Order: sequence, then C-alpha cells, then structure tokens
Amino acid sequence: MKKVIHTPQAPTPVGPYNQAISAQGLLFVAGQIPLDPQSGAMVGVGDVAKQTEQVMANLGAVLQEAGVGWAQVVKTTVFLKNLEDFGAMNEIYAQHFQEHSAPARACVEVARLPKDALVEIDCIALLAT
Repeated sequence: MKKVIHTPQAPTPVGPYNQAISAQGLLFVAGQIPLDPQSGAMVGVGDVAKQTEQVMANLGAVLQEAGVGWAQVVKTTVFLKNLEDFGAMNEIYAQHFQEHSAPARACVEVARLPKDALVEIDCIALLAT
C-alpha cells in the first residue's frame, strides 16, 4: 500500500506526479528544483549555491511532512546542469548530513533541467517504524 505525501511548504508538482510517496517503510521524494513554494518562481537564477539551498529546503519540507529528517535519508541523486558546479552544490548539500552517516549518492551532469534549473535533487528515506 502506498500513501501520497504533500505539503504546501514545497512546490506543487507541475505534472502527473507527487512530492513523495511512502511505501513499504520507504519514502520516495520526487526531484526538487529551486522553486519558491509560495510564488512558484525560480530562486537564485544563475547561482547554483542559492539554488541548492532552495532545493534542500524543499526536500526538507517534504521529509518533515512525512515525519522524518535528514538522518533517515539513505540515497540521493543529484542532477547538475554543469559538473563544474559540483563544489558549490556539495558545500550546501554537506550542511544537511553528518559525514559518517551521509546517504549513498549519485551525481550526474545533464543537458537540461526543468525550468532551466542548475540543480535538481531527489532522495529515498527510511520511514519511522
């Protein structure tokens, strides 16, 4: 059985998907881009650090709505428009995880992201039992 997770503290999906789905003790959070949840506007145009801050805020809001935090995240995928932005993204990303318990992660450069974002991140977390 699956449950839809939705919070107004993260951007509303713009297509046939949900912010997150919980199923079988796991939380699958859809990729988040740097949209302001209230206005729907892009945050930090041209600045990957500011965009990463908004992406992490959006992910955090969805995690909180599901009743979990960063410590329960077991896997992330980072999509970057330019892999040269890795350092700036990683500096912000690292603020949310303890090094000894950070999740597994993949990071890839992509040709284009929705709304021409510079970064998108999704995650999988363990739900409280």
